[in-house]
Amino acid sequence: MAVLESKIRSGLTRLKIYGDLVMFSHSLFALPFGLIGMLLAANGLPSARVFFWILVALVGARNAANALNRLIDARYDAWNQRTAHRHLPRGIVSGSEVLALSIVGFILLLVASWQLNPLCLKLAPVALFILVIYSYTKRFTSACHLVLGFACGIAPTASWLAVTGKFALPPMLLSAAVTCWVAGFDIIYATQDVEFDRRVGLYSIPARFGIPKALGIAKLLHLAVILFLLLVPPYSAPPHAVPGTIYYLGVAAVAGLLCWEHLMVKPDDLHRVTTAAYTVNQIIGVTLLFFTVLDLLVTKIL
Repeated sequence: MAVLESKIRSGLTRLKIYGDLVMFSHSLFALPFGLIGMLLAANGLPSARVFFWILVALVGARNAANALNRLIDARYDAWNQRTAHRHLPRGIVSGSEVLALSIVGFILLLVASWQLNPLCLKLAPVALFILVIYSYTKRFTSACHLVLGFACGIAPTASWLAVTGKFALPPMLLSAAVTCWVAGFDIIYATQDVEFDRRVGLYSIPARFGIPKALGIAKLLHLAVILFLLLVPPYSAPPHAVPGTIYYLGVAAVAGLLCWEHLMVKPDDLHRVTTAAYTVNQIIGVTLLFFTVLDLLVTKIL
């Protein structure tokens, strides 16, 4: 019994390490927007089966991509003082373990796509390619932030396709919002590594244009987020959900959070970059999801 308990504790410890490695808590970035796409498509909750496989696809894809990013960037992480504490540079996990995590996540994405509908299965390799290629883009283009944003932005449209099997404008507007949102806060986060990126030859908007201009670009991208979110209701129509007043209140809350994020970071004061880029943005997706759910509930009751 003692041996079994020891093995269980060891297994749980390893799972925690893997969760920390892929920053599992950061699933709160794109996951809520994927769920919003699902809710709008179904005008509420879809069947339990569809809901389950959408969750599997979103969680599998996100964590697989993050694990692969850690593996591909391991050499640079070891060179960078800010990231040298991460699991791979310190030898807490092996490269083969991280690769296995990534493969499992991508298999979950493919299986979930197969379980959902033929269009999702056909498009799964495209999604997989985008999720993989992001990690290499910082080696040749400053637009790497937009590629990351697009990789995350797939979520709302993918969830809509999982429910309906058809493309439509509302989820594509949501995807555009997520793309601009993630690209914007990734630019803010990248301001920490300007000197390192320039020294080792990595590309980023802060490294190319400097921190003041980069923060200005991030602000423009986040302004675009609000515009795209505001366009979702006018282009929505039954039988899908048409977001109403409460949804707009959620957009206003998102706008307030984005303003707060930008107030935290100044070209000559970057000490709150992590809070701005991570903590605040973990709230944003959940906030809009909350208001969207509330909007749907009130609409159905009234």
